[in-house]
Amino acid sequence: MERGTRQLVGRERESEVLAGLLREVRDGRSRVLVLRGEAGVGKSALLDRLAEQAARMQVVRAAGVEAESEFAYSALQRLCAPLLPQLDRLPEVQQDALRVAFGLSAGKAPEMLLVGIAVLGLFAEAAAASPLVCLVDDAQWLDLMSLRILAFVGRRLDAESVALVFTERSTGGGAEEFAGLPELPLRGLADADARALLDAVLPGPVDARVRDRIVAETGGNPLALLELPRGLSHVELAFGFGGPGTGPLATRLEDGFRRRVDALPEDTRALLLVAAVEPVGDGPLLWHALRLLGIGLEAVAPAEAADLITLGATVRFRHPLVRSAVWRGADAADLRAAHRALAEATDAERDPDRRAWHRAHAAVGPDEDVAAALERSADRALARGGRAAAARFLERAAALTPAPGERARRALAAAGAHLAAGAVARVPDLVAAAELGPLDRRQQADAHRLRAKAAATTDQGLGAVQPLLDAAARLRDLDPAAARETCLAAFGAALWAGRHGDGGLRRVADAARDLPSGDDPAAAFLHALATWATDGPAAAFPLLARALRALTADPDPDPDPDPAVLWPAADAAVELGDLAAWSDVTDRAVRFARTTGTLSVLSTALPHRAASLGYAGRFPEAWDVLAEASTVEEAAGAATRTATTALLTAYRGRERPALELIEAMERDGGRRGLGRLTATAACARAVLHNGLGNYPQATQAALRGVEHRDLAVHNWTCLELVEAAVRAGDPGPAAVARERLTGWAAAGTPWALGALAVADALVGPSERAEDRYREAVGHFGRGGIGVLEARARLLFGEWLRRENRRAQARDELRAAHGAFTAMGAEAFAERARRELLATGETVRRRVPGAPVLTPQEAQIARLAATGHPNAEIGAQLFLSPRTVEWHLRKVFAKLGISSRREIEGAFADR
Repeated sequence: MERGTRQLVGRERESEVLAGLLREVRDGRSRVLVLRGEAGVGKSALLDRLAEQAARMQVVRAAGVEAESEFAYSALQRLCAPLLPQLDRLPEVQQDALRVAFGLSAGKAPEMLLVGIAVLGLFAEAAAASPLVCLVDDAQWLDLMSLRILAFVGRRLDAESVALVFTERSTGGGAEEFAGLPELPLRGLADADARALLDAVLPGPVDARVRDRIVAETGGNPLALLELPRGLSHVELAFGFGGPGTGPLATRLEDGFRRRVDALPEDTRALLLVAAVEPVGDGPLLWHALRLLGIGLEAVAPAEAADLITLGATVRFRHPLVRSAVWRGADAADLRAAHRALAEATDAERDPDRRAWHRAHAAVGPDEDVAAALERSADRALARGGRAAAARFLERAAALTPAPGERARRALAAAGAHLAAGAVARVPDLVAAAELGPLDRRQQADAHRLRAKAAATTDQGLGAVQPLLDAAARLRDLDPAAARETCLAAFGAALWAGRHGDGGLRRVADAARDLPSGDDPAAAFLHALATWATDGPAAAFPLLARALRALTADPDPDPDPDPAVLWPAADAAVELGDLAAWSDVTDRAVRFARTTGTLSVLSTALPHRAASLGYAGRFPEAWDVLAEASTVEEAAGAATRTATTALLTAYRGRERPALELIEAMERDGGRRGLGRLTATAACARAVLHNGLGNYPQATQAALRGVEHRDLAVHNWTCLELVEAAVRAGDPGPAAVARERLTGWAAAGTPWALGALAVADALVGPSERAEDRYREAVGHFGRGGIGVLEARARLLFGEWLRRENRRAQARDELRAAHGAFTAMGAEAFAERARRELLATGETVRRRVPGAPVLTPQEAQIARLAATGHPNAEIGAQLFLSPRTVEWHLRKVFAKLGISSRREIEGAFADR
C-alpha cells in the first residue's frame, strides 16, 4: 500500500463494492455502508480511495476523536458544516433545531429525533444539486449524539443521491447503533498480497519461512506489515515480532509507535502530546499552545520525518494509534501541562466548553473555578439538547468540587442528566455519591426520585412501585405537583404488574389519597385512578370522564403538554369506552411529538394511536402508524408496539404470525412480571380464535384474560368471552362476562352500551335478541367503533340465518363481509363469507394477490391523498421530501394516474 498514490494492495473486492455504491448514488439512490475491521486493516485507506473516486461529487468528511467524544454534536457539526448554506431550504422547525444543536442560535433544546430529521433533510437538499458522499471515520469515537443521529439518518436514506459510509473498529462502541445497516467486514490481506506488501518495505531479502511467520503473526494487517518491520535488523526479523502471547495486534502497533515517539527529542515529544490532546486538529491553536510552552518550529521536523504527523492549517496523525500511543504513554505531569497550555490558548469567549474541558484535565485536585466552568458547559450542552455531554461535564464538575454541599448538588444534577440521556446505569452510583454530602430535604427527595425512576426503567412492574411511592412521600410537602406525578408513575407500574401486583395497586391508591389535592391534570387522573382501584370502576367513571374532558375540551390545546398524563388519559378513554376521546388524546400527542421530535412521547403515543384507528376499523392507517412506531423504536431503543401489533395481527386472522407475537408477549409478561401484558396477550388470542371460529380455544384464552381486572383490557376481553363461550356451548362464563359488561355500561358510552347489547343478544332471552343486536349496531356505529360494528352485524346475520330469515341475514352479512374485507380482517371476512354461502348467496373467496403498492408507497399515497405536502409526509414518516417525491412517482406509475387528486379514486377502484 503506497499512501501517496492510494494504491491498495489486495483490496480489489472491497474497491469494487465501493465503486458500485458510487454508481448507485449517481443513479439517484442512496446507500449506507459500515466498514468494520481491526485497527490498521485499511479502513481509512479505503475511505481515502472512495473520496478520490467521488471527486466530481460533493464530499464531506468527519472523524471521531477519542478526546472529543464528550462534546455533543461535535462530529456531526463538522460533517454538516459545508452543507449549512442549504439550511434555509428546510422547514423552519428543522432549521431551528439544527441551529440550536450546533450552537448557532439560542432556542428551545431540540429533541434528538427532530435533529435527525433535519440532518436527513439537509443531506437531501445538498444532494439536489450534485450527489453527496458523507464519510465518517473512526465511528467508535463519535460523541453519542452524533453517533445516534447519523445511525438514524442511515436507516432513513432512500432516494436522495446520498452515500453515507462509516468506518469502525471491530470492537467499537457503535456496533449496537449500527445494527441492521449494510456492513463490509475488512480482514487481513490474503497471504500472497501480504507477502507482496511486506517485501515492499523490508530492508532486504528475508528467508521465506521468516516472511511467512511475519505474515501469520500480523494476520495480513496492512499497517502492521508496514510499521512493525521498521528499524528491525535482519537478525531481529528472523525472530518474528515476538511470537504468541504478546497481546492484541493493535496494542503491539501502538507500542511500536510509542517506541518511535520515545526516540524523538523532548520538544518534539511535547509537540506530539499537545497535538494528541487537542481534539479538532486546529493548527493555529496548536502553535499558540506550543509557544506558551516555549516550543519552536524546529520541533516539527523530527515528527514529520518519522512519518508520525502532518502539520499545516489542520493537524493529522499518521494513524489514530499514533495519537493514542502518544497520549497513553505520556507522564501525568506532562499531560496536565499540555492541557494547561491548550486551555490558555483557547479563546474563552469563542470556545468556552473546550477551554473548560482542558482546564479540568489540567487540574491536580479540586478546583471550584474549573468545576463552575464545567457546570456552565453542561448548561450550554443541555440548551443544545446534548444530555449525555451535559452529564459527563457535570460528573467531572462534581469530582472537582471542593465543598461537600456543592459536590453533592452537582452529583445529583449529573445523575439527572444521565437519566434523561438514557444512561441509567450511572444513576445509582452518582446518587450514592451525592448522599455522602450534606443534602437538604428537597435534595434528599430528588435523590430518592432519581433512584426510583432509574429502577423503573429496568423493572416496569411491581419492583418499581415502592421506590416511586417512597419518593412521592418525600416530595409530599416539598413539591406536591412532583409528588403527584411520581405517584402517577407508581400507578402505571402497579397497573402493568397486574395479576403479579401483590397488593401494589391498593398501596398506590392509599398513597395517592394521602397527597395534597391539586387542579393539574395529573391530580385529576390520580384521584380517578385511586377511586377505580379502591371503590370500583362504576364509582370512577364520572371522575375519569371529567379528567378527560378537562384535557380534551380545549380547542386550542397546550402546545407543550405534560407527557406524564398521556398514558392515564389514553387508558381512561379506553376504560370508559370513549373512542372519540381516545382518538383525540392520541392524535394530539402524536402531532405534538412529531412536531417536537419527542421520542419518549412518540414511542408511547403511536401504539395507542394505532390501536384507536384499529378499533375504528381504519386498519390500513393503523398499520401505517405501526410502521412509523417501528422507526421510532429504532431511534428510541425501546419496543412499545408489540401489544398493538399482536392485536391487529389477530384481527387480520393469520394464525401463525399472530400466535408468534402473542406467545412472545406471554413469555415477556411472565418473565418481567407484567400481568397486563399477559392479559393483553390473552385478549389478542381470544380475538384470533373468535375470528377463526375456534371457540373453545377463544373461551380458554378469554378466561385467562379476565382472571384479573386490568384497566382498559378487561372489558375488551369480557366481550370476547361472551361470544366465545356462547358459541362453544358454555353458558356459565358467558353469563359472568355479561354481568361485568353490565357494570361497564354505567359509563354510558356507545362502546360500553354496544358491548352490553351484544352480550344481551347472545345470552339473554331470544325474543329480545333482534332488538339488542340492532341497538348494538347503532351504538357502535354512533361511536365510530367500526370493527365492532362489523362484528355485531356478523353476529346478527348469523342469528337471522339460524332463524331462517335469510334475506335479512344477507343484508347484515354483506355489510359485515364488505367491512371486514376493506379492513383486511381476513378471518372475520371468511366467517361472513361462509354464512353468506349458507344463505344461498354466491360469494367468491377473496384471494389476495401481490400488492400493487408496497406498504410504504401505500402509506405515502394515503397521506398525499389527504392533502399533506411532501415536507409534512417526510417529517411524519422520517423520510426526506425527495424520497417522498420519488415514491409518489412510482405510485402514479403503478396506479396509472397523474396527480394526487386521483389517488383516492384509484384506491377505491382496487
